[in-house]
Amino acid sequence: MRRVAASAMVDRPRMDAPVLDHAAARALHLAAQGLLRPWPRRARKGDVLAAIERMQLLQIDTIQVVARSPYLVLYSRLGPYDPAWLDGCLAEAGIFETWAHEACFAPMSSWPLLRQHTLDRRHHWAIQAAHRAQGKADPGMAAVLQRIREHGEMRSADFRDGDCPRGGWWGWKDEKRWLEAWFALGELMVARRDRFQRVYDLSERVLARAGMDPAAHAPLAPAELRRELVARTVLALGIAKPEWVADYYRLGGRVSAGELEDLVERGLLRRVSVQGVPGTAYVHVGNESLLQAAMGGRLRASLTTVLSPFDPVVWDRRRARELFGFDYRLECYVPAEKRRFGYFVLPLLHRGRLCGRMDAKAHRADGVFEIRRLALEEGVDADAPLCEAVAGALHRFARWHGCECISVARGALGPGLARPLRQAIRESTSR
Repeated sequence: MRRVAASAMVDRPRMDAPVLDHAAARALHLAAQGLLRPWPRRARKGDVLAAIERMQLLQIDTIQVVARSPYLVLYSRLGPYDPAWLDGCLAEAGIFETWAHEACFAPMSSWPLLRQHTLDRRHHWAIQAAHRAQGKADPGMAAVLQRIREHGEMRSADFRDGDCPRGGWWGWKDEKRWLEAWFALGELMVARRDRFQRVYDLSERVLARAGMDPAAHAPLAPAELRRELVARTVLALGIAKPEWVADYYRLGGRVSAGELEDLVERGLLRRVSVQGVPGTAYVHVGNESLLQAAMGGRLRASLTTVLSPFDPVVWDRRRARELFGFDYRLECYVPAEKRRFGYFVLPLLHRGRLCGRMDAKAHRADGVFEIRRLALEEGVDADAPLCEAVAGALHRFARWHGCECISVARGALGPGLARPLRQAIRESTSR
C-alpha cells in the first residue's frame, strides 16, 4: 500500500484524534505550564526548581521596571516567594545558564543535552567565540581563563587594567567578551550571580558541584537530539501544532508534521484537534492525565495573575495569537513615540484568557506601584468579577515588590474600566 506523506496526514484533523474546544486546549496548555490555578499553598524553595523543570527553560532578561523577568515568571506560577531561592538554585548547581530559546536557566539534569544543542546548532556566540579562540586578535582571552583557573570564580568587574595581556584598547567590553566567549565554548559556566552579574568559574568545577561527570554522557546523533528536543517541547507546551515547536529551543528552520508523526509512531505523542484551529495538534503521553481531564471538562482555569513579556506562554507570538487570540508585541525596543501600550507591557491572565495588558513601574524606595496604562482586550467586559480578580492580583503583585500603595496614572485606564477597576483596587488595598 502506498505510504501517505506525513504532511498530508495533518492537513485536516485525523478521525482518531480527540477533539478539544478552544477553552480546553488553552487549559491544557496552562496546566502543563503551571498557570491553570493559584499555587495551592505557601511556596517553598523546592517549588522554584520544580517550576523550572516543568517549563524546562526560564528565559533571562535584565529589564527591571518591575521584577526582572525570570523572577516574575516564577511569581506568576508560585505567587509570593523569596526571589533569593532562584539565586540559590543557581549557586547550588540545581540549574545552570545556557543559550537555548535565548539566554535561559535550565535544570542541571538537561546540561548534556543543551550543551550539545548549543554547539551543534552553531549558536552565534559559539561561532564568534571559536573565531576568537583560534585567532590572535584577542591576546588576553587565554589569560582570562588562566586567571579563573588559578584564583577561582570571578566577575568581569574583578579584572583590572594590567591583569591580562591586551591588544589595542582594553576595557570592560573586552573582558566581558572574552568571558562570554569561554562561556559559549563551554570552558566556563555561570557559578552564581552577584546582584544579577554573572560570576564565572571553570565548567569542570561547577559540574563537579552538581555531581555531573561530562565523560558519562555520550553525545547523541543529531537526529536523536532533535527528536528529544521536539518531544520535550510538546511536553512543556501541553499541546502543540508543528508550527509552534521550533521556537521553544530555537531548533532552526521549522519542525515538520512528519517529525511529530514519527513521534506518534514511537508512542511518545498523541494526535488531537482543536475546534477553530486548523490542522492537527499533538500532546505528549506524559500529559495523558491532563488530556483526559481537558476532554472531560475537568481543567478549570481559576488563576488571575500578571505575566512577564518573556513568559513561555507569550514568547511565541504566533502561538499566542492562535491559542489565545492575543496579538502581542514587546515595545521596549520600539521608539517611545511609536509605542501603543508602553515600555514593558505585562500580559494579564484571567481564568484561562489573556484578558489585557499593563505597563507599570515599581517604585520600591517609595513603596509605590505605578500603573501607567492598563487596557483590556477587545471583547473583554470590565464586569465586577473580572475587576475584583484583577485588582486582587495587582495588589498581591505590588506587595511582592515591596509596594503597599498602588498609584494609577491619570488616563491610565480606558473608558468603562476606570471607575470599576479603581474602586476594586481601593477595596483590595483596604483589606
